[in-house]
Amino acid sequence: MPPAAPPARSGPLAGLKVLELGHYIAGPFCTRVLADLGAEVVKVEPPGGDPVRGWGARANGHPVWFSIHGRNKLSVVLDLKRERETALRLAARADVLVENFRPGFLERIGLGPAELHAKNPGLVIARVSGYGQDGPYRDRPSFGAIGEAMGGLRHLTGHPAGASELPPPRCGVSIADDLAGLYAAIGLLSAVYERDVTGTGRGRIIDVNLVDSVLSLMEGILPEYAIDGRVRQPYGAAIVTTAPTSTYPCADGKWLCIAGNSDPIFGRLARAIGRPDLAEDARFADNRGRCANRQELDAAIAGWTRTLPAAEAETLLEAAEVPASRLFDVADIAADPHLRARRSVLEVADRLVGDTLHFGAAIRFDGEAPEDFLAWPGPALGEHTQYVLGTLLGG
Repeated sequence: MPPAAPPARSGPLAGLKVLELGHYIAGPFCTRVLADLGAEVVKVEPPGGDPVRGWGARANGHPVWFSIHGRNKLSVVLDLKRERETALRLAARADVLVENFRPGFLERIGLGPAELHAKNPGLVIARVSGYGQDGPYRDRPSFGAIGEAMGGLRHLTGHPAGASELPPPRCGVSIADDLAGLYAAIGLLSAVYERDVTGTGRGRIIDVNLVDSVLSLMEGILPEYAIDGRVRQPYGAAIVTTAPTSTYPCADGKWLCIAGNSDPIFGRLARAIGRPDLAEDARFADNRGRCANRQELDAAIAGWTRTLPAAEAETLLEAAEVPASRLFDVADIAADPHLRARRSVLEVADRLVGDTLHFGAAIRFDGEAPEDFLAWPGPALGEHTQYVLGTLLGG
């Protein structure tokens, strides 16, 4: 009896065949985005499994994180060094391939772009690495934290000068990997459009790295530096370009993020906190003046927030049409009625880990999540090996 086929996929990328040779985060994040949009993703894992299967909490002996990390993917166990020909056969039927090994690894095992394109000239190859496929740092090892550090983000998320001796904190998730994965997805979809719609038939090689992905978000720091050598410094919870925008302590020990960026919003904020005089003060008449006097403004706002629980202060500012939000932890996220109503938080029955929660669709089409957005949670290691090798490759 042939192995059971997984459910047929729908969605805007249904029919796109993706081969994932990635591990850890960046490459698999890219393919997760594609799989959520309906692409067929064959995830090749080494005999011991993607190392990320060993990260985080477990339930029933299975990694909980992988329920999301591997969702909508077909797990195939393959030793790339010993089963090169099988990998080439998988590449021959694919539209795109995503890998995030250190530069040169695939070439060393005979699976570099030259060998892949010899089998499939139209194959689009997305290569995600720490520093890129060339340059002096090409061969250095890297993880997401290094991308944050060299890309400038970790410096800007530090504490203001003299405020603390603690090291600059990271943002709490592997943001550099996720950014690189998104850029890889954008790049390969652009290359598929060029190949199939423009009609070049060309299989492009896309080079994305962690450092450049973070650096691309650094707003105006480079032109600012080029003008007069100024180096943007960390501002803690605030930002240098607008005020008042910061995070303020509340009476219940929680924190409230408030963004009073524009002139009209600042006026509403001043009245909401019982300080209409601030909006009438010439020093605060425009954003430039508010930035120059941010400490006085932040002290006034904090004086108000300290008298109220965070949820109550948030409600009052919402009524005044001032952007504000408590700092949500995961319990807040899971319970929030807006996130539940939009299905940004989904209840999922996972046969491996039990009932759990997933993130919903970040991209909507015509007001709806992609059809068949979540076809199945992350599979067991090698769950689809027989189906992929026996049915899709024909034995």
